[in-house]
Amino acid sequence: MTIKRVKKAVIPAAGLGTRFLPATKAMPKEMLPIVDKPTIQYIIEEAVESGIEDILIVTGKGKRAIEDHFDSVPELEQQLIEKGKSEFLKLVEETTNINIHFIRQSKPRGLGHAVLQAKAFIGDEPFVVMLGDDIVQAEVPCTRQLIEQYEVTNSSIIGVQSVSDEETQRYGIVDPSSSVSEKLHKVKSFVEKPEPGTAPSNLAILGRYLFTPEIFKYLETQEPGAGNEIQLTDAITRLNEMQRVFAYEFDGKRYDVGEKLGFIQTTIEMALQREDLKEEVANIIRNIYLELKEEEMIKSVN
Repeated sequence: MTIKRVKKAVIPAAGLGTRFLPATKAMPKEMLPIVDKPTIQYIIEEAVESGIEDILIVTGKGKRAIEDHFDSVPELEQQLIEKGKSEFLKLVEETTNINIHFIRQSKPRGLGHAVLQAKAFIGDEPFVVMLGDDIVQAEVPCTRQLIEQYEVTNSSIIGVQSVSDEETQRYGIVDPSSSVSEKLHKVKSFVEKPEPGTAPSNLAILGRYLFTPEIFKYLETQEPGAGNEIQLTDAITRLNEMQRVFAYEFDGKRYDVGEKLGFIQTTIEMALQREDLKEEVANIIRNIYLELKEEEMIKSVN
């Protein structure tokens, strides 16, 4: 049996971004910059580096800025050419030389419903779903790791990593039935945000999925679940009853940019990775720390 190559990715980007209000009142959360690059661009770059050829971004109302970012701006490009700013021109062209498509989710009916909008785009091919709240830095791109596992199993693969006991209530958690290898597990069930102390494992679903096209059959008939929304996890559970689904513990450092502290940490760490910024950023952090310590000492004396 010939395994179809994974060439397409779906990036849901229709959420309201309420955790980042008021910034997201007029700006899509996916466009919030980490240093000087929108968060969604990190996801796009991972897809391209993984061999993905076509990307569908599922947007919603007020998300036009995402489309504009990945569109060409002839006036800007011409101005950069005339001024000899080739370095900036390259940065601009990097965002336009990608085969990106857009579709709008008319109503916010949940992640499962957002993925369902990609049915016609995907057809009968396997595909990946990449959530923008998770950025992964890895020697082998996270999505590429899932594709490599699919090429062995010919089955849907869910990207997971181990989290602390205290964090399990924030994620969908995998209940593994058995392990195929050290990092690849067969799945008995999925538990969405289990109550503290009830999680069947510490393996959390972290924003990377690879599906066979059969997932659409279950998304189309999926009843609303938590929050009266079409939950992707519920459809995966039903898929797993008819067609095996695996969980794969991917390598790499995962950054949570879906909440404020994680976003701040990601911005700081990525700035410190930049040769043009790391020394000055480190000095800023050091000086802020020293000032805080000095304030604490003054308060303790008084």
